[in-house]
Amino acid sequence: MATHHHINVKKTGSVAVIALILTWIAMRFSANAMLATAALIGGILPALFWLWFWLHEDKAHPEPKKIIFEAFTFGMIAVPIAILFEKLTLGDAGKVTLLVFFAWAVIEETLKYGAAFIAGIRTEYFDEPIDVVMYMISAALGFSAGENVLFIFTALQGGTLAQGITTLQLRFIGASLLHVAASALIGFSIGFSIGKETWKRWVYLFTGLASAFALHTAFNYFIMVTEGKSLFNIFALLWAVIAVIIVLFEKIKRSPYYLVSLQQKNSAF
Repeated sequence: MATHHHINVKKTGSVAVIALILTWIAMRFSANAMLATAALIGGILPALFWLWFWLHEDKAHPEPKKIIFEAFTFGMIAVPIAILFEKLTLGDAGKVTLLVFFAWAVIEETLKYGAAFIAGIRTEYFDEPIDVVMYMISAALGFSAGENVLFIFTALQGGTLAQGITTLQLRFIGASLLHVAASALIGFSIGFSIGKETWKRWVYLFTGLASAFALHTAFNYFIMVTEGKSLFNIFALLWAVIAVIIVLFEKIKRSPYYLVSLQQKNSAF
């Protein structure tokens, strides 16, 4: 009896894109292969740790690992796209203003949502409110991993191992959680809106997007304004938001469990 093998287009495409990126890095930075390898390890492993941590919030009905992997991967792929659009916002002057930081926040949060949407939100695996939060966090950590690799490589290339480690530490407790927090706020806004009237769902979504954009913009802007001199205060505010997110996790876990396909009921998202 003949056996039919079906090719998983999304997974195959993801692997191909990652292989292409790694090949480009190896060719472009062949003289710094060790630094590139260190940056890849240092950038991705911490993000995987946070992914493992947050996935424990959905132990009752965990999402398929392949969907989580795809959301994470698409989040990484979104990084070079974000860089391209962010460069366009600078224009000829190249001056970074509050408005530019806001534009960057909109670009990054939109791309992370796109990654989560393609990987999981639009599929049959979105069948309960907490799912959208998990997909958003997975995409956010993939995006963070991609950024980590670039920042750590730049630090190692232009400085010392100590500078690379310092960059890793700051991104582990700061930028990585920023991406999680901002994307989770969007995810909760969608998750809590399920089953409500259409206009209320749009209000929830707008509130989530506005909160994510504001948090992302404020974090980056105050880092720049203070020149890194008030990191503790800035990080403390971020950790307070993370504490709120943990509380929201406990609340959304008590939301009704939906057995029907939510992407059909909530096609607006």
